[in-house]
Amino acid sequence: MTAGYDRSLLRTVHLVPLTAFDSEGRIDVDVQSAHIESMYGSGMRVYLPAAGTSEFQSLSDDEVVELVRITREASGPDAQIFAPVGLQVGHAKEIGRRSIEAGADGIMFMPFVHPYMSDAGARDYYLEVIDAVEAPALVYRKGPIPTDDLLLDLADDPRVVGIKYAVNEMHGFRTTVLADGGRIEWLCGSAERFAPFYMLVGASGYTTGAGNLAPHVTLAMHAAMTAGEYDEALRLQQVLLPIEDYRARAGDSYNVSMLKYAMTLVGADFGPPRAPQRQLTDAERAEIDDLMGPILEIEAGMRSELVSVGLTNS
Repeated sequence: MTAGYDRSLLRTVHLVPLTAFDSEGRIDVDVQSAHIESMYGSGMRVYLPAAGTSEFQSLSDDEVVELVRITREASGPDAQIFAPVGLQVGHAKEIGRRSIEAGADGIMFMPFVHPYMSDAGARDYYLEVIDAVEAPALVYRKGPIPTDDLLLDLADDPRVVGIKYAVNEMHGFRTTVLADGGRIEWLCGSAERFAPFYMLVGASGYTTGAGNLAPHVTLAMHAAMTAGEYDEALRLQQVLLPIEDYRARAGDSYNVSMLKYAMTLVGADFGPPRAPQRQLTDAERAEIDDLMGPILEIEAGMRSELVSVGLTNS
């Protein structure tokens, strides 16, 4: 399955869709499906269902596979879906295989949560899972392991098609991208706060959580950067920064809960995040109400303009 994967499909915004829970705490298939349909209609083409902002560590293996299946069925045939894998190596292999059967195009290795890590052990883990799943793979770097040296070694493997990089040290990132020489795609894993700086030094795309609320704004931001129009890109980034800055509070602990509450402002109830994610106070909800008003107004205006000229139907 990995031979000849078209890496240009990754050169866009990668949506991490929020996970919708019903009143019983189960995945709400109807809400989840409607959300993916809306995101696809808005122009999103790469999806990372069940990943970090989707509450990966709080999902069962069956739920991860179900989210992959929903995303495949609710999007279009050109959607690229990468299923998250991690935790125990056997779990990663099982989730990977089942996700490919459910419609994923590839897998994404989540950051390690294991103690006592080394590049040697990480390499063995990656290759064992890739050998078992036989699908294109993204590797997510968010900590010391994997090192840049290991990422460059993995770039020799044609099954590794991209790196989701979230260490946020631009000189090291730039040096590594140059050393790679174009073998794989380098992607900003730190969303809109850091995306312009990553793209300026070699990233071709970035992940988004804010795109759940303002897909047209973030897609326009990516398009502006791709065209080299950084003044416009930074203007659009400024629209989204209130979302990103709020999510980043207290060690990024508002990452999920802020977005899930904000979805209620566009008429979608995703339920509260699962423990141990932070729950919001009434005062925090009021803050989010205030900051989201102008953003949703701009998003609605962009959507209306695109509909009026026939460039989107959502």
